[in-house]
Amino acid sequence: MSARIPSLDLVDRVSAGETRAIARMLTRAESGSTEARAALDLIYQRTGRAHVVGITGVPGSGKSTLVAKLAAHLRRSERKVAIVAVDPSSPFSGGSILGDRIRMGELGGDPGVFVRSMATRGALGGLARGTLEAVDILDAAGYDVVIIETVGVGQDEVDIVRASHTTVVVSAPGLGDDIQAIKAGVLEIADIHAVSKGDKPEADKTISDLKGMLGLGVALAGRIVGRLTPVIKTCSPQDQGISELVAAIDEHRDYMKSSGLLEERRQAIRERRMLKAAEQILHEEFEQHREGRMAPLLAELGDGQVSPQSAARRLLAHISMETPQ
Repeated sequence: MSARIPSLDLVDRVSAGETRAIARMLTRAESGSTEARAALDLIYQRTGRAHVVGITGVPGSGKSTLVAKLAAHLRRSERKVAIVAVDPSSPFSGGSILGDRIRMGELGGDPGVFVRSMATRGALGGLARGTLEAVDILDAAGYDVVIIETVGVGQDEVDIVRASHTTVVVSAPGLGDDIQAIKAGVLEIADIHAVSKGDKPEADKTISDLKGMLGLGVALAGRIVGRLTPVIKTCSPQDQGISELVAAIDEHRDYMKSSGLLEERRQAIRERRMLKAAEQILHEEFEQHREGRMAPLLAELGDGQVSPQSAARRLLAHISMETPQ
């Protein structure tokens, strides 16, 4: 009788909420190890209960401090909260820098809160490799709300909207966020806008600008919306606006459920994940054939005998595709 794969032994322990098992499974998901694949597939079957909240915004907007306060307020309603904090990678080790995680120290010791930092390792889109599988693990482990805090928002960093059920965009006064919002398409991805550092005199102007741009966006689109995107002033050190932010997140969740949009968003997330997984499988297959079938095709490309499109089709024709499991 064959021995069980080590990762499979973790699945039931993850489902039971065992912290050490969760941490070990998260490490294996982040590393992308083949050995963990079967366990992660089983874990996915146990998901679907957690509400996933994405928090994004430009660096320096106070995301980490806000996330810590948000988690503390969610705990007051006895909800279990998990935080996946995506950090920029260290240029030396490739691991997460963990600088902003110090601000979450107040959550330490609470058995109902789990915090995990993940390094981007050069990944674009504001998310790290394995982020969504980390969400699966935490969902299966029984956390009611899973918060994903991204590196920061920019033109290429809007993957958070394809990963979360509710997206909160954090803006800070005086950082030129009105221009940043237009440039990055933030107005389109936000379900909720939170203006941090609300004790600054520029905060009211930032709120006014955001509301004005949101109103203009609706007018230009010429459509009637079922829900206006709220803009909430917050000041984390003073606990200002945090309760209102929690209420807005809950309101958005209820709206999504009642309108049927929650299942639509979940389906969009599933589709995106399937396509990303297919891309990764193809990439790995290409790498395996680098010295074999790819070499002559690259030579033909260099001589101009074939186009990149034609070469790709020929390469795909020879690759042995995965058989359904």
